[in-house]
Amino acid sequence: MSSNPVAETVASLMPRARTELGELVAFKSVADFDQFPKSESEGAANWVADALRAEGFQDVALLDTPDGTQSVYGYLPGPEGAKTVLLYAHYDVQPPLDEAAWTTPPFELTERDGRWYGRGAADCKGGVIMHLLALRALKANGGVPVHVKVIAEGSEEQGTGGLERYAEEHPELLAADTIVIGDTGNFRVGLPTVTSTLRGMTLVRVQIDTLEGNLHSGQFGGAAPDALAALIRVLDSLRAKDGSTTVDGLAAHATWDGLSYDEGQFREDAKVLDGVELIGSDAVADRIWARPAVTVLGIDCPPVVGATPSVQAGARALVSLRVPPGVDTAEATKLLQAHLEAHTPWGARVSTEQIGQGQPFSADTTSPAYTAMAEAMAVAYPGEEMQYAGQGGSIPLCNTLAALYPQAEILLIGLSEPEARIHAVNESVSPEELERLSVTEALFLQNYAAN
Repeated sequence: MSSNPVAETVASLMPRARTELGELVAFKSVADFDQFPKSESEGAANWVADALRAEGFQDVALLDTPDGTQSVYGYLPGPEGAKTVLLYAHYDVQPPLDEAAWTTPPFELTERDGRWYGRGAADCKGGVIMHLLALRALKANGGVPVHVKVIAEGSEEQGTGGLERYAEEHPELLAADTIVIGDTGNFRVGLPTVTSTLRGMTLVRVQIDTLEGNLHSGQFGGAAPDALAALIRVLDSLRAKDGSTTVDGLAAHATWDGLSYDEGQFREDAKVLDGVELIGSDAVADRIWARPAVTVLGIDCPPVVGATPSVQAGARALVSLRVPPGVDTAEATKLLQAHLEAHTPWGARVSTEQIGQGQPFSADTTSPAYTAMAEAMAVAYPGEEMQYAGQGGSIPLCNTLAALYPQAEILLIGLSEPEARIHAVNESVSPEELERLSVTEALFLQNYAAN
């Protein structure tokens, strides 16, 4: 990174950033209070609120959102007449999955092989730290040149829409000229990237029932309709032979015209086992950024250990459908539910329930804010030009903000590059990326204020 005062300040702040990220990662802030205590999320929210107050933020508040979680808000006034920039991150995290599979404890930030490991280190507690670093660097080098609003969401990973509904009920709260969503990531380490599109998501629970109760498979198997077998048939119908998603009536042939994704690099990033084929057809970028993708997230059925020789009377599954830009999530949900019902065999009783959703998002990359970001990235990443990529994940708040503030420019950056393995075991963040992106954000705010 070329030497400049902002970069030098951020570099000097990195030990403090390591300590603070460790404190924040230690909170088991999974916003599923059937699995983790609500007090853990409340502790993380209070940590963020205290950090904002320490930086001079005004009107710091814990917002009680309709889904029972809290988002943290704060306002830092800038010079009179300055533009307003909203900085977003979320402090809630995914469950750690199998804690025994982690090399080091998931809620204890641990340095290993040049990376910092811990649940939320990249997604997205690291984003909270990134915003703090950028603002501290600006304060040490002439001051923050814009009005800044920070919003740290408490339930982004659950898709329950609490902050979206709160924002709709309080439309002036998050109003800004530009919004920086710190919850995506670079295409790879060292390649500065803004995310220009996001797939949306719908979550549907499907229940299949065939019998009043389980039956002995020796006495009734062969004629009694097996609910688990019916469910397997239904779920299999969601994929073509090559593994591509096939939901009746849902278009699945769009193409991506931005950054390409080499298939070999994708295999390495995804840690695909030797000899195992990728699913779908055409370019990898088409498959993960421009087309729908169905995933079976879980199935309720007897585990192998302790299973009895029974024909199952009922079974259910949770199905995720990623929805590409240009497709309405509500319409995709109807098509998915209709598909599940139409493909249920043997007259089995089937019911479906949507339990969460988010719309896809597409940014206007011709706006002045993108020019300011490109200039900032050129300094923070010498020799590299800003790239545009899509992202398969969804950030439901994006479309809410775009609808509430149609004139606002929205940029998506962050720490979730492929090596970060967000949502998986052994999630980590690159401290070098945290440093470079903090410099990027600080320089962006300077550039944007000057335009």
